[in-house]
Amino acid sequence: MRVLVVQNFDNEGLGQIGAALVEAGADIDLRKPYHGEALPQDSSEHDAIVVLGGAQNALDDQICPYFPALIDLTRDFADKDRSVLGICLGSQLLARAFGGTNQIGGATEFGWHKVSLTPDAKSDPVLGALPESFPIFEWHDDTFGLPENAVRLAGSVVAENQAFRLGRAAYGFQFHFEVDTPMARDWSSCFASLIAERHPDWAGRLDDEIARNGPAADAAGLAIARAWVATI
Repeated sequence: MRVLVVQNFDNEGLGQIGAALVEAGADIDLRKPYHGEALPQDSSEHDAIVVLGGAQNALDDQICPYFPALIDLTRDFADKDRSVLGICLGSQLLARAFGGTNQIGGATEFGWHKVSLTPDAKSDPVLGALPESFPIFEWHDDTFGLPENAVRLAGSVVAENQAFRLGRAAYGFQFHFEVDTPMARDWSSCFASLIAERHPDWAGRLDDEIARNGPAADAAGLAIARAWVATI
């Protein structure tokens, strides 16, 4: 199992997705195109692709000139029935790849928030075993409209489209299910100044937020990660 991982921003790691891939014995091929690393021309040498998040928006082709090539590559994986996973920015790029709309701003969520599954999620192979609602980590301002033929799987009060599936195994998740408690603490440290500008009380709230939401969010995130890896 060889999995292409596209990182779009420093410190945006795999988290629980990485743990699930290691459990499955996957060979992880990490590329950082925002640092000038080349992307593959097509999906032929990989069994799946993971596109991680970032501070960019999904229409930032000027800042990230590799976005069109990444979108084409993601579409190639999906069209060839290879598993696809887009997280946050990655989900917005997946929506764009298949004709969905991208809304820049107006959908801000940060920290742990509750998401609710749709009726279609009950029979979904990745989300079907989860509770109907659960807390999960969010960090985004943007959102997206679903591509045609996408199956909507989850939503929240702020962002109607929190998860969707295209075809057999192309998944977009607006929420950061890869972020477990240690990763949340790490982000809170390495992005401390950025967070403090918009959420000045975050550092003081972090321990209480983790105590209240961490166990359920960690369990849900790892379950999603393992179930997606099982689609590869």
